[in-house]
Amino acid sequence: MTDETRTPTQIDKIADAWVDTLAELEPTLATYIGRSEYNDRFGDYSPAGQERLVEEGRKTLAALDAATADDDVDVVTKEDLSREIQLELDLHDAKWHLRDLNVIASHAQNIRSAFDLMPTATADDWSVIAKRLGAVSGAVGGYIETLREGIAQGVVPARRQVTEVATQVARYTADSGFFASFAADAAPEEGQLPASLARDLADNANAARVAYDELAAFLTSELAPAASEKDAVGRELYALHSRRFLGATIDLDETYEWGVEELARMVAEQESIANEIKAGASVEEAVAFLEQDTSRKLYGTEALQKWMQETSDRAVAELGKTHFDIAEPIRKLECMIAPTKEGGIYYTGPTDDFSRPGRMWWSVPEGVEDFDTWRELTTVYHEGVPGHHLQIAQAVYNRAQLNTYRRLLGGTSGHAEGWALYAERLMEQLGYLSDPADRLGMLDGQRMRAARVVLDIGVHLEKPRPDGQGPWDADFALEFMLRNVNMPDEFVKFEVNRYLGWPGQAPSYKVGQRIWEQLRDEVAEREGDAFSIKQFHKRALDLGGVGLDTLRSALSR
Repeated sequence: MTDETRTPTQIDKIADAWVDTLAELEPTLATYIGRSEYNDRFGDYSPAGQERLVEEGRKTLAALDAATADDDVDVVTKEDLSREIQLELDLHDAKWHLRDLNVIASHAQNIRSAFDLMPTATADDWSVIAKRLGAVSGAVGGYIETLREGIAQGVVPARRQVTEVATQVARYTADSGFFASFAADAAPEEGQLPASLARDLADNANAARVAYDELAAFLTSELAPAASEKDAVGRELYALHSRRFLGATIDLDETYEWGVEELARMVAEQESIANEIKAGASVEEAVAFLEQDTSRKLYGTEALQKWMQETSDRAVAELGKTHFDIAEPIRKLECMIAPTKEGGIYYTGPTDDFSRPGRMWWSVPEGVEDFDTWRELTTVYHEGVPGHHLQIAQAVYNRAQLNTYRRLLGGTSGHAEGWALYAERLMEQLGYLSDPADRLGMLDGQRMRAARVVLDIGVHLEKPRPDGQGPWDADFALEFMLRNVNMPDEFVKFEVNRYLGWPGQAPSYKVGQRIWEQLRDEVAEREGDAFSIKQFHKRALDLGGVGLDTLRSALSR
């Protein structure tokens, strides 16, 4: 990071103003990036709230169109922010918001998950939480209003997503669920809560439970009967979502065929390593052999959290000496067990001032009590360093050159997840996966990501199944995934439901990795003997989060 602070340009000011607008209209997003001034409320999830957001997007897009770039930084900001806003407008025109319900990333989850990142150190912090708990009812009510408008217009989600989310909600509102436990366990780091605040927390948490029970009732009695039997969203809508998650336009049919080939390559590589682990063993036999090795197991979430933290700390310390310039604020990464049991591992970035560090979260499904280190070592590198944490925290750290949008909100899943898979392979090349078992675990993840390319495009475009038995559907997708991953059935079932309800997101990992590798190779060919992989990484990461088409054009300049 340069010490010279950039003087904000007109485009910087437009981008920063857009972040301010989003923070006000989407307070959960503000919480996510560490802004606390709206932590006591939620956004308006009704159709009127959506119209307000779209109106502000159009104003900002018009301002960007009229602005002239002062330098290369401006060129990137203008290109990327314009692309992002235009895509949201396109999705609005396609009426996606009227059917936006899925098992992992819709308002049904985001309203609840807002509490995961809120400060809890003081009684004042808990007072803010109490107010936001009291606002849950209005947020859920607005969301129901939008989904109800979708029913009226015949724009509805798949029934599978509706029933699965209703099951999730029941876990949130159970006597031992999130809202009851969250209020009951409330405590500042020092002292006790005032009795009046404790009552407010309990009352408002109960009101939030009632609101979510009302959501479940709506889902079951109104939305499910009207919902679509089809999981596929179709080519036109899928193309929008693919652009949304990649920040790039790709040939979906060519990418599907590439996915089939990449999956076959991953299988062949796994088979070769399986033979190293146990002579003559198949992949399944090698996995079974490793699963019996108690020295490679962790028992319980406490042991998992400790191992994650130790592994992450070691990677930061060693890579910071040799292969990367890791600034002091970036060196802190907290490994956390998530308060939910939905499945999934994810990363949340640091606040702008690093008062809340980057965090790696593991949401462990009910009944999963042991974990294989050989399978998960690469996950720590993926979520931490040199993966998501290095990439995202570096953008936050580079505040002297990047505006708020570029540091905290820019980028796509393809940029971030593609980098993280790229980082996994890099760690193999640097010798951190020298144990064949650890490499098998890495390939298990890479194989899963390749399978998701085939499955996701196959299902949503209703392509012919590889076995020739008709088009892709949900049942075949589950069967296909179970054949291609070595994970507990609970994980796989959740993952497949996620793909079915979140079109275009799952392929962005492997397709993003493909694009990152293509870009590196293009730059290397162009620069010849002058090419430095370390400098390539620095140039790319210093841009902050951008869409992959923007990344390509920036690196070509």
